[in-house]
Amino acid sequence: MKFNKFLLRKKFLSKRRKKYLTAKKFNFNLIFGLIRKHFNKKKMVIGGYFPSDYEVNIVEFLENVAKKKIKIVLPVIESSNNMSFKLWIYGEPLYVNNFGILEPKNTRIEIIPDLVLVPLVAFDEKLNRIGYGKGYYDRSLKKIKKHKKNMISVGIAYSFQKCREIPINKHDFKLDYIFTEQGIISSK
Repeated sequence: MKFNKFLLRKKFLSKRRKKYLTAKKFNFNLIFGLIRKHFNKKKMVIGGYFPSDYEVNIVEFLENVAKKKIKIVLPVIESSNNMSFKLWIYGEPLYVNNFGILEPKNTRIEIIPDLVLVPLVAFDEKLNRIGYGKGYYDRSLKKIKKHKKNMISVGIAYSFQKCREIPINKHDFKLDYIFTEQGIISSK
């Protein structure tokens, strides 16, 4: 029996809550390797996220990004169907939005990232993902890809979030990579 996205989301959110504290450490130097491979000393912008609901904690990685003088942008929900990325200086206060997610508030300027770290609920080996069901990342990543053809999207998850097969539809955005504590998964 094929699971639908609703049931898969429920199953993997529960699994993430249960296994979060026993999860292994991530080697974020692998992400810096992707940056060197794709952006080769070019000034770039990284789209991150501030973790919530037992997502992979990337805060230490963002701190290292800031030390390397790479710009960081975080997602901001602007309407019921629109999300953009706004500049965040590491250490500046963040504010809770209507979804309980922390986001920057001090800027109106949208910045299009070169590399986007995407939190997810489940993924498969074909680099498909299940998010939270609102489609914010799917729409935003499609929009970014139109403006920046070389944009790289990296799903961030624990290896136990891997699913045999994710049901997809025409609105879903396929990621370039998935990064887990076991390493980087790519289609290449």
